[in-house]
Amino acid sequence: MAHPTGESESDVLRLDFDRRLMLQFCGSVVTSDAGLLAYRELDDALRLSVMAGEMLADARTGKNGRHALVGLLRQSVFGRLAGYEDVNDAERLRHDPAMRWNVGGKAAQGSAASPSQMGRFETRWLTTERNLSSLADISGRWIDIVHGHRPPKGIVLDMDSSVSPTHGEQEMSVWNGHYACTCYHPLFVFNQFGDLERCALRPGNVHSADGWGDVLKPVVVRYQGKVLRIYFRADAAFAMPEVYEYLEAERIKYAIRIPTNQVLQNRIGHLLKRPVGRPPSEVRRFYANFTYQAGSWSKPRRVIAKVEWHPGELIPRVGFIVTNMSRPGERVVAFYNKRGTCEQWIKEGKGAIKWTRLSCRTCAANAVRLQLHALAYNLGNFLRTLATPEPIKDWSLTSLKEKLIKIGAKIVSHGRYVAFQMAEVAIPRQMFQEILRLIAELRPQPPPAPA
Repeated sequence: MAHPTGESESDVLRLDFDRRLMLQFCGSVVTSDAGLLAYRELDDALRLSVMAGEMLADARTGKNGRHALVGLLRQSVFGRLAGYEDVNDAERLRHDPAMRWNVGGKAAQGSAASPSQMGRFETRWLTTERNLSSLADISGRWIDIVHGHRPPKGIVLDMDSSVSPTHGEQEMSVWNGHYACTCYHPLFVFNQFGDLERCALRPGNVHSADGWGDVLKPVVVRYQGKVLRIYFRADAAFAMPEVYEYLEAERIKYAIRIPTNQVLQNRIGHLLKRPVGRPPSEVRRFYANFTYQAGSWSKPRRVIAKVEWHPGELIPRVGFIVTNMSRPGERVVAFYNKRGTCEQWIKEGKGAIKWTRLSCRTCAANAVRLQLHALAYNLGNFLRTLATPEPIKDWSLTSLKEKLIKIGAKIVSHGRYVAFQMAEVAIPRQMFQEILRLIAELRPQPPPAPA
């Protein structure tokens, strides 16, 4: 029988090292993810989930749908943002107060979707050709909304591939000799703010640049006429004539690393001779600028060479970049080197969002999972770039998850309101209040009252 004060002695656990301590598990009145409410506030201010729900088709028939489509989408995205990447996690999350209020609707007073409901949503409804195509477009539409509050003069696009290892019999997961594992080989395009513009899931054995046009071209079309200049960076895997010709036709400035060959080495032979005299203790860098035309190119193009002599090394480090930019060679190299941040964003997606967790049987279901991971990543990055106070502006998505999202709270329900009594540890009240203030500034301003 329940205790008159609301506690049950049978549910209490005691610790032998100090019998004064009691452990009580009250899942319905506490949460470990209260910080998700800040992301829900940002989602509401920008109307991201509402817009995404309008783009997706509800495949359900009849009137017995317990949860709205936009609520199921929120549960998928917010769950991944908090580190719950599996559908089975819904068994517990459906009762979590923070998740229930994030989902909204009937879930707020009842429960969120069950694992079976989430499984049907992600593996049956979203895998239709129409919804999968819409999912791929939603990230770009979200970014357009953010740019409405932060209009950029120019856009820098970084394209790169990555590896998502698989550990079962997933459809189209194939052995990749370069990564030495059975995997998928997804392709990503980021902008300079760290937003994931577009991504695509590919079989594990394709070339790094396979399908580049299907991923890059829709992004370019979105930005045409909206920004003054578009820039593009990529590594040597994308050093292909068709890529150069497309970028030049669209008037996109690019810097792409190209593999070395004997002809290129001969053009900078004078820089490959070891300098005379005692080697200094610092790295010495030399740049060369010349015109070059490979056999597969339709015309000559500008190539920048960088030669680095490192202390203690007998052979210099050499790199070549093909570009249509007119800035000095040293600045072209500095511009290209910044693409390293793209690799860091991919690592953040793997670490904080777990987007390598592609464990469904069919390729279509795993493609849906990747797109949902991308939406969770972008929502996390939007808050980081738009609504974080100065002391935490440089935090990684992992730090924000562990310190902001993972705020514990006790939930107290009253007749007219519900209070989340939040723990004040890594994020004090004043900082959380500042986050909410910055989000409030993103909301549309009401029209002025008539005089």
